[in-house]
Amino acid sequence: MKEFLKYHTFSVLLLVSIAAFYLSFGYQLERIDFVKLITLYAALFLASFRFIQLEKGNYKLLAGAAIGFRLLFLLALPNLSQDFYRFIWDGRLLTEGINPFIELPAQIGSNILPDQTELLTGMGSLSAGNYSNYPPLNQFFFAVATFLSGKSILGALIIMRLFIIAADIGILYFGRKLLSALNLPEYRIFWFILNPFIIIELTGNLHFEGVMLFFLIWSLYLLQQKKWIWSAILLGLSISVKLLPLLLLPLMLKFFRRKESEDIPLLTGINLKRLLSFYAITLFTVTLTFLPFLSLEFLRNFSQSISLWFGKFEFNAGIFYVLRWIGFQLTGFNIIVYVGKLLPLVTLWILIKLAVKQDYLNLRSFLTISLFGISTYFFLSTTVHPWYLATPLLLSIFTPYRYIILWTLLVMLSYAAYNNPEFQENYWLLAVEYLSVFGFFGYELRKYKIARV
Repeated sequence: MKEFLKYHTFSVLLLVSIAAFYLSFGYQLERIDFVKLITLYAALFLASFRFIQLEKGNYKLLAGAAIGFRLLFLLALPNLSQDFYRFIWDGRLLTEGINPFIELPAQIGSNILPDQTELLTGMGSLSAGNYSNYPPLNQFFFAVATFLSGKSILGALIIMRLFIIAADIGILYFGRKLLSALNLPEYRIFWFILNPFIIIELTGNLHFEGVMLFFLIWSLYLLQQKKWIWSAILLGLSISVKLLPLLLLPLMLKFFRRKESEDIPLLTGINLKRLLSFYAITLFTVTLTFLPFLSLEFLRNFSQSISLWFGKFEFNAGIFYVLRWIGFQLTGFNIIVYVGKLLPLVTLWILIKLAVKQDYLNLRSFLTISLFGISTYFFLSTTVHPWYLATPLLLSIFTPYRYIILWTLLVMLSYAAYNNPEFQENYWLLAVEYLSVFGFFGYELRKYKIARV
């Protein structure tokens, strides 16, 4: 121990400081205190990446720190998001045998659930007035947590947090193995695992992107190992936690090519049978998870909830806010109803174009165009909550591109909206966020080419 401290004194000081910052963030911070939030977060960001830089060869220390930092949040109530109230609500409905996709919280009868008033108040009128949009496997984790915790809200939070921590450990394991298989530095996984953005937004604020990414990274590792059937099943499970990995399916168009025909035309070069089988197994797995809930009412409510993200909700948008401003100048009203439906189609067109235009796809180049595809989706989205960036961040560690790491630093500027009692976004700060990210992205596009990844 003395020998270790002799050569790692600064690292130990960083470790203690980071732990203290996390405790302050988790137990002493309120969302409305934006100055404290952004100051603590910037300190955590700089200290964490310096710690990784100093100890990048010490896997056990970095892994231990990653788990330890997460456990510091175990008893904390999420302070940057109230979504956990809806998680508990949906979970308790399921344990009572009630379908959470066909019941609006605001209209359900009184005294059906423990702490019903507290949950309704906590989730807010927006969530209470809309049907659940959390896919079935996500609902399963909610139900298990509420079943095991009984009537305790804190107990449910602890169990859900343990699920998320376990998923992060899985990401660490398979992410490291995939980096090694692709002949990339294994320490890169800590750019994700030790990024304070991931620890705060997933473990701290209980967002299940980490569980979705666990299934996704496992799927990608098996794909690299040529075990495509199990890879497809796991991709289906990932989609059943969060729908976002559906965007990767169009990008696989040229992945299943015959090795001997890399230079021949697209349609004749594709191993069409394997590609379609992969799609079929993935979508069949997703369908199986939805079966217990399927009904016409479910399909109507679930699609209605999803469509709200494209036609009604706005938060921390980049390109959309510019288009909205132009729309106001031309029409005098908010054009989200039209543009919100058009932008997903533009995203799909870009995804297909990315897949078709690229040369033969090995896994490394596939991960790169996946990063570009997912980034495009968020660049064009009407709503970009900070925790959404977990997916492009994980993809980025397998590429030379680092603009997402910058975005995970700057995205916290969006929380300035909660500093105002009337929830008013600060467009100057959003301009700093997006202009910085777009600028660095443009620089990296000029510096790197997909062929070099």
